[in-house]
Amino acid sequence: METQGESGAVAAHWERLAPHVVRRRLPGWDATVGAIAGADGVLVVDTGSSLREGTEIRREVQQIFGLSVTHIALTHPHFDHLLGTAAFSGVQVYGAVGLGELLRAEHEREELRRDAVRYGVPRDAAAEAVELLVPPQHAVSGEVTVDLGGGRRVLLANVGPGHTAYDLAVLVPGGNGSPEIVFCGDVIEESGEPQAGPDALPHAWPAAVDRLLTLGGDEAVYVPGHGAVVDAAFVRRQGEALRARFGVS
Repeated sequence: METQGESGAVAAHWERLAPHVVRRRLPGWDATVGAIAGADGVLVVDTGSSLREGTEIRREVQQIFGLSVTHIALTHPHFDHLLGTAAFSGVQVYGAVGLGELLRAEHEREELRRDAVRYGVPRDAAAEAVELLVPPQHAVSGEVTVDLGGGRRVLLANVGPGHTAYDLAVLVPGGNGSPEIVFCGDVIEESGEPQAGPDALPHAWPAAVDRLLTLGGDEAVYVPGHGAVVDAAFVRRQGEALRARFGVS
């Protein structure tokens, strides 16, 4: 889908969710990237799987809004959601509490590189992205509000553990006929069964889904980490399926 940006520029592949709120489904792993604009800057949700993808996202977001990216929210520490971060120079990076320390650990960086290569990122591109990886400077424990100017405030909420120990959701408040929008990271997936890797915490995952529903409510639009936009009923069903899958009461 093409989206008409606020500046009049057209950026291909971006879906308009509400005024000044867009998202893109990246090729390869169908990972979601979001962008929310205020008067003073733009917050990007996740950054793709390589510096090339990050650079493309930065360029397209600026084309859509006519503003530079000023903030990044990383939803969790998997390569397809954060290896593009170094393409955004001088931005404020947010992640769930503990994510910064995790991404500074040499063994974790090596695991990210191996995962990226295993799933098809070229070896040199993966190594470069990991070498330049930017850990979050801002740790979110509970909730943090980011002011983007012009009355646009975005809420970052630590909803994990679940898919990982560092799951962060992003709530864009509604108003003037627009629904609330929740970027869920991979706590919710639409294009396939939620993936539980070795760093998942299955016993806690359904509770993370419940926290998403509390955050957004029944009328919100929910944006999965992979796949099409869904509603609260879908999120609730996925939570129930996770409880059955992992034997959580």
